[in-house]
Amino acid sequence: MMRQFELVERVKAYDPNADEDAINRAYVYAMKMHGSQKRASGDPYFSHPIEVAGILTNYKLDASSIVTALLHDIVEDTLATLEDIRKLFGDEVARLVDGVTKLAKIHIQNIETKQAENFRKFLLAMSADIRVLLVKLADRLHNMRTLHFIKDPAKRRAIALETMEIYAPLAERIGMQEVKTELEDLAFAEMNPDARASILTRLKFLELHGGELVGKIMDELDQVIAKAGIKGYISGREKTAYSIWRKMQVKEVSFEQLSDIMAFRIMLDSVEDCYRVLGIIHTAYRMVPGRFKDYISTPKRNGYRSIHTAVIGPLKHRIEIQIRTTDMHNIAELGVAAHWRYKHDEGDDASAAVAGKQYSWLRELLEILEHTQNPQEFLEHTKLEMFQDQVFCFSPKGDLIALPRGASTVDFAYAVHSEVGDTCVGAKVNGRIVPLRTKLQNGDQVEIVTSKAQKPSPEWETFVVTGKARAHIRRRIRSDARNEYIRFGKSILEKVFQKEGYELTQKGLQGALEKLGLSSLDDLYAKVGEGRVFGREVLIAIYPGARTDADDNVVNLSQARTRLAGDEVSVPIRGLTPGMAVHVSDCCHPLPGDRIVGIREPGKGVAVHTIDCETLKEYADASDRWIDLSWDTDRSKEAHIGRLLLTVANEPGALGTLSTVIAKNNGNINNLRFTKRSADFFEMIVDIEVSGVKHLTNIIAALRAMPAINAVNRARG
Repeated sequence: MMRQFELVERVKAYDPNADEDAINRAYVYAMKMHGSQKRASGDPYFSHPIEVAGILTNYKLDASSIVTALLHDIVEDTLATLEDIRKLFGDEVARLVDGVTKLAKIHIQNIETKQAENFRKFLLAMSADIRVLLVKLADRLHNMRTLHFIKDPAKRRAIALETMEIYAPLAERIGMQEVKTELEDLAFAEMNPDARASILTRLKFLELHGGELVGKIMDELDQVIAKAGIKGYISGREKTAYSIWRKMQVKEVSFEQLSDIMAFRIMLDSVEDCYRVLGIIHTAYRMVPGRFKDYISTPKRNGYRSIHTAVIGPLKHRIEIQIRTTDMHNIAELGVAAHWRYKHDEGDDASAAVAGKQYSWLRELLEILEHTQNPQEFLEHTKLEMFQDQVFCFSPKGDLIALPRGASTVDFAYAVHSEVGDTCVGAKVNGRIVPLRTKLQNGDQVEIVTSKAQKPSPEWETFVVTGKARAHIRRRIRSDARNEYIRFGKSILEKVFQKEGYELTQKGLQGALEKLGLSSLDDLYAKVGEGRVFGREVLIAIYPGARTDADDNVVNLSQARTRLAGDEVSVPIRGLTPGMAVHVSDCCHPLPGDRIVGIREPGKGVAVHTIDCETLKEYADASDRWIDLSWDTDRSKEAHIGRLLLTVANEPGALGTLSTVIAKNNGNINNLRFTKRSADFFEMIVDIEVSGVKHLTNIIAALRAMPAINAVNRARG
């Protein structure tokens, strides 16, 4: 365990002006508060914050960060409060400690509202001061290094999964490749120990039988560069076990089929030398097609800059080569932490520019936060933003837009501006008109066509991949749905009050708001329209003496189910001649609440269609066969079929959760059919017994709240 004076000396070595007194006081205070607490390893608990502080000294962080590291578990694990820390160490340290504490209770494998809310608050704190994330990453890194001391295998796996899904991507997002790589490999060791052990065994075998292969390749590369009169430093390494395993999974190949498990870095003094060395390497060795990437010209969003290429190199081995300057290497390994190494330098604009790029993704996450309805949805969109590789596209003006791999033109539109995304009607890629769902490739030039009359389509949810796009689309869909609920709610209240002989007034409704726990009339109308508040509840809230049997046409399905087989059913419809045969059309599945029309069919009676059914176009010239119909809501007590088109994540338990949500909302699955399948999603058509359109709308709303549901819409046909 690092001694107090050793920690101070390490900080003073790179920051002579550091607040030595604050570090000493924090060291003593943390030791006192943690007292006799022990870690799973049996070591004093205080050894953990010291190690976290030691990790941060490797990145030369300021004294406030070191003090925060020493105190980061104080509020969570001792009797000390945030106010105590504020009084003893000031507002800055208290704010940092509070930000780090926000993420302490998140468990991604079992997302709950409170846990997702903690993550949301953590990101807000992190956006105000990135040091919050640096301390938390150091904390998680030390916890992963000592993970093997935890006896419960389920707990170890849960922590490893958390690390792989949240902390490693966060480290990558701020460019801390060194931390990201170690976190991934430590998590991989817990999640798939057999695969890791197998890969390490094979790597050791290659090392024993290959002799000084890495050294020989480095020597030859050094000679090739030296002949051109360029000075550079060359390093070589084998890729990590997790990196190799992931490549095996993506390419679906065995270990023996991988030919680029070795990576070499050439570090130079200038950008000009980088491109000169690239030309020298490609002249001396055959380049592997499709493996060249220039991240100097088009940096990654986390500020990473380097040239990547693969060649059939020395000794006829296929190798990967990264070419970069020394400054680029520091940023590649340390990311945003490298900013502290240069923050005292005069006129260092490069590190500030890099930091600005690394913060841009945080600003995008905060924009997603503004357009997300609940914390769980925010976490879903955040993971979308963090987990995917990138493609680089250009606007017609030449602006570079970085997007996740698999992004569509709609994702591009939202990346340009949220208003551009909302009004997107078409797109041109490289001058050619393409469908909106077209996936973009590296180097594509994209032009978005907009119209003020356009609004986001629910279908877009099925192919967008960025969290920002999905958040905006869902927000607009919710807004449209709310407006429809408000309209429907007003209609229900008017009918209920009219039927019972009471007057519906704005003053009366205002008085009912407090009794019903609502804040505005629109909220009241929307709740009634959704079926969350019944019209009779509003009536009684305004007129307590009212006695009504009105049920707002909400029917218990178990009591309402009637015979659904055959061509003809008992349909409660007004406008029909008594005794006339009638049946509900399969092409549009009209429900009570839909606007409907009847079409006379010789020998079959009357077919009922929704007013917007595509089939009606066939009868445009046969006006004599049309019958004006409406639902008889007074008699609409039976079950009807509502048809939904769903896109569901291909994951364990998704179908079980789907059926549970439908059942909890008093629906019954009558039929289910899969229409498309892929590795990640499958599309299906589900027929559900419901009492009417409002009942089906409630089920749709509940399904859209499920993380596993990618999209759900009422189906036609």
